[in-house]
Amino acid sequence: MKILAILTQRNEGAFLLEWLAHHQAAGFTDFLVFSNDCQDGSDAMLDRLDAMGVLTHVRNDGPYGKGGIQFTAYKLAETHPALADADWLMTLDVDEFVNIHSGNHTIPDLLTALPEATAIPLTWRLFGNAGQIRFEDRPVTEIFTRAAPVEMHWPWRAAMFKTLYRNDGTYGKLGVHRPRHPDPDKVAQARWFDGEGRELDHKFATTRIFSNYGRSNYALAQLNHYPLGTMESYVLKSDRGRAVHSDHMLDVDYWVERNFNSDEDRSVLALSEQMQASLAELKSDPDLSRLHEAAVAWRKSRFEDLMLLEPYRALFGRLLTVPPSRPLPKDAARFLTHYANLSRKSKRD
Repeated sequence: MKILAILTQRNEGAFLLEWLAHHQAAGFTDFLVFSNDCQDGSDAMLDRLDAMGVLTHVRNDGPYGKGGIQFTAYKLAETHPALADADWLMTLDVDEFVNIHSGNHTIPDLLTALPEATAIPLTWRLFGNAGQIRFEDRPVTEIFTRAAPVEMHWPWRAAMFKTLYRNDGTYGKLGVHRPRHPDPDKVAQARWFDGEGRELDHKFATTRIFSNYGRSNYALAQLNHYPLGTMESYVLKSDRGRAVHSDHMLDVDYWVERNFNSDEDRSVLALSEQMQASLAELKSDPDLSRLHEAAVAWRKSRFEDLMLLEPYRALFGRLLTVPPSRPLPKDAARFLTHYANLSRKSKRD
């Protein structure tokens, strides 16, 4: 069984090997990775990994269509032989780590637990910054262990998901959070089950991009999302721009809506031993190890350059000042969702 992860990345070479080693341990068999106009040498890392037979690298340096960088990459992926050969697909980012709780913590164990599923949305669990300031060349999964509570009532983005789904022709296009362009003749037979093993209604098979919030969605599986990293890394992320809207500089609003640290969650470390073994094997290649170190050095140098510019220095100062975000109590969240629903209704009318 071929389980394909499709990744788009830019200037994230310092994190690439950990991400790859973890997902090898989690049961992904194939990786199709698109690099976008990289300055940190991560495109050269991917070339080396491709030559080693670890993944397939495609350069996506532009020009980009109306859909932007990420959707341009997905359009290329849709005609790639690696996608045609896959049994299961999932689009991911470097700051997302699949975290399976069933069996031996692998994708095949999850599929065994949900044998009727043709699609499984893995809901984000947001991991906050937890006061980490300076970038270190250490595994993200070990540094960041503070997260949002299991039951989040607001914001709705805390319940967004990425979808693991069977490559059976039901969907014609890749999407950031879910497969798109369902085939009308096939989608009625799609079976969507969530991370708790509950079968989901037809809206999930066609349009939904977030799970029902205010309840647990994680019993069998979750998607650990590390959108912030250290404060230093966040400044570089702001410089890079969003994956979908690359011209939008990230500011404190993005940070506040994701910096939840109320609960401890170390469950992803169940694969730490296997991840470390895969990581050591990757780093045993001299060329790959050298390129990793160069990406780490680039990250540190780029931060120094950005701190000479007022917008990024001001952003770093704000990050040092702002406290961790407080999960909203249910009543406050209901107040906000009431108006969100009214707004949605007025737009339909």
